[in-house]
Amino acid sequence: MRQKKTLKLPKLIGHRGVKDLCPENTIESISKALEIGLTYVEIDVKISKDEIPFLLHDDTLDRTTNGTGFGIDHNYADIKKLDAGKFFYKKNTNIFVPKLEDILSLCTDNNGNLNIELKPNKNFEKENTFQIYKLTKNINQIDIFFSSFDIISILEISKLYPQSTRSFLLDNFKEHNIDDLINLSINNDLKICGLNIDLVTADIIKKIKRSNIFITVYSDKNINFSSANDIFSLGVDSIFVDNPKDLLEKF
Repeated sequence: MRQKKTLKLPKLIGHRGVKDLCPENTIESISKALEIGLTYVEIDVKISKDEIPFLLHDDTLDRTTNGTGFGIDHNYADIKKLDAGKFFYKKNTNIFVPKLEDILSLCTDNNGNLNIELKPNKNFEKENTFQIYKLTKNINQIDIFFSSFDIISILEISKLYPQSTRSFLLDNFKEHNIDDLINLSINNDLKICGLNIDLVTADIIKKIKRSNIFITVYSDKNINFSSANDIFSLGVDSIFVDNPKDLLEKF
């Protein structure tokens, strides 16, 4: 089982691979991220009907493949037959939806570290987390940290895998505020938190930092140099980038 190491986060983490350069959450996208110089990549993972962890951001297959419906309703063998590149290239491709196992092999072979976001499969959150845990618990060649917007998932991975590094993600203040995030992090030994860029203020960053929690920031669109510079000046540790080409030489 992986042992805790001194936590080191890079300034830039590839978002779903590099989702503005290649189809998100695919082998092509993760490979491109590592090829252009990123050392850490974020991916979204959930399980299929036959409990195989695979990469998918949305609740359904509709946006990023030529399939339809919830991933949990399909066996992985059928999911793999889908075209996961057509939505990006606007033509048929041979790009498929990879298993988490495929990405773990790719990253361990290429010294690529991973942020695995535990995507909630409604009513299957615990099974989802357990299957991901089984695949990752003995990997020590690369660094992995887990994140989730879902309380059930983050508490479950904390229970199953307390040696791991974990992050709670906050998109807005509708269900949880900053105090909730800090208390959850302290009570469950979560070393990182992730914030929507729209939540970032100097006061909020200072408050989180007083609790010695690392901070990552994400956005619905690519974070440019000016915004990245401003965010880092406030004390943010890492940002998720969709296209890091203008940022790699500067950060």
